[in-house]
Amino acid sequence: MTVLYEDNHLIIVNKSVSEIVQGDKTGDTPLCDTLKAWLKEKYAKPGNVFVGVPHRLDRPVSGAVVFAKTSKALARLNEMFRNGEVHKTYWAVVQQPPEREAAEITHYLVRNEKLNKSVAYDSPRTGAKEAVLAYRTLCRSDNYTLLEVELKTGRHHQIRCQLAHIGAPIKGDLKYGARRSNPDGGISLHARQVSFIHPVSRQPIEVVAPVPADALWQYFEQQVGKTER
Repeated sequence: MTVLYEDNHLIIVNKSVSEIVQGDKTGDTPLCDTLKAWLKEKYAKPGNVFVGVPHRLDRPVSGAVVFAKTSKALARLNEMFRNGEVHKTYWAVVQQPPEREAAEITHYLVRNEKLNKSVAYDSPRTGAKEAVLAYRTLCRSDNYTLLEVELKTGRHHQIRCQLAHIGAPIKGDLKYGARRSNPDGGISLHARQVSFIHPVSRQPIEVVAPVPADALWQYFEQQVGKTER
């Protein structure tokens, strides 16, 4: 359990690839249950531990996930996520870089429940939801490009689907056109940063999640660190 931030109302953890945030049909232990057990042991709580889930990350994605430790915080966080008051920044590694170094892109996504996949269209159509994100190129290696992505809307598989639609599928994401899988079975998409006003104290919160312990991710983190100095 890598805790990035904790107080009486919130806890933010750095999710690993393959962990599920909430229980699903696989029956695997979700991160929220692991967190409950961890909190129960850490604070020697005799009764049930409350952990609320205001948002999720896809199973193959790593990075910062916010959980609520009180019902008051959960209700307010749910509203903040709905209203776009939680700012999320992602890092995505792609093999084929997009044509433009930076852009804001808009597509219309239709979700296929049976395939657990979304399809992007360039113009509105029946049943489609507008999806908007902004990206910029941070740095490159010999074979890959690191993009920073800011979500303007929150749609199913939005980053994965939109980047694939512009010819830049995420490394390891076979579902959206990557050439090969990653050794860990995940995809190279990481929830790098989350920032918002605390739902109870009203203080600004900004948390950065370290990248996975992978040579390519470590290289990119170091390169970005050099440019920010």
